[in-house]
Amino acid sequence: MTRSRFHGEIYGVGTTSGVRIVVGHWTRSPLGEFTDVMIQFADGRRLLVAPNEDVREFVTATYTFDATELVPVTFAAEPDGLGRSAGSTPGGWRSVQAGDLSVRIRVAGPTVLGRALTLVPDAVSTAPWFCAISDPIARVVLRGVRTRGSAGGGRREYYGARGQHRVIDVQASWQGKDLGSLTPVTPPVTFGFGSTPAAPSVTTITTTIDS
Repeated sequence: MTRSRFHGEIYGVGTTSGVRIVVGHWTRSPLGEFTDVMIQFADGRRLLVAPNEDVREFVTATYTFDATELVPVTFAAEPDGLGRSAGSTPGGWRSVQAGDLSVRIRVAGPTVLGRALTLVPDAVSTAPWFCAISDPIARVVLRGVRTRGSAGGGRREYYGARGQHRVIDVQASWQGKDLGSLTPVTPPVTFGFGSTPAAPSVTTITTTIDS
């Protein structure tokens, strides 16, 4: 068995235009540090925006899209208003540029789930056996969310959440058109076996893929 682990954050937001956006910012992975963006439009179309061919090949082997774009994707943590780096504190803006998409996401304090996750050691919360146990609970508590499932090609995928913070604002545009204000991520996105939580949030996560 080959095991690959991706450590980073997943941002999920909805907009009043009906466009839902999921940003994955991965600080440690077999593909290095990278950011990718999954977009589902109001008509249901699913688009992957990837920074290079390796990322596109890996993600499309795991999730389902109607189209993909290969363009530079940049991620930046902006000052949080207190003179500190947003990258080292929970609060602040995160800015993503990905081809025709421009998005800024404002992160606030931890969710109730996020506080609970701090009580679980990372070695436990990210272990595939714990993800398997927590999957039935996640399905009930967070509608549409799964912590384990198929990654395609006979592979298994496990989502091990290590923390979660609220998202309280978004500024987003597609091809220069404003996408509107922040809304829940509804209807759920349909890229893979599980959706991002309906409540806009950022989850600190370790994704494990066994093949």
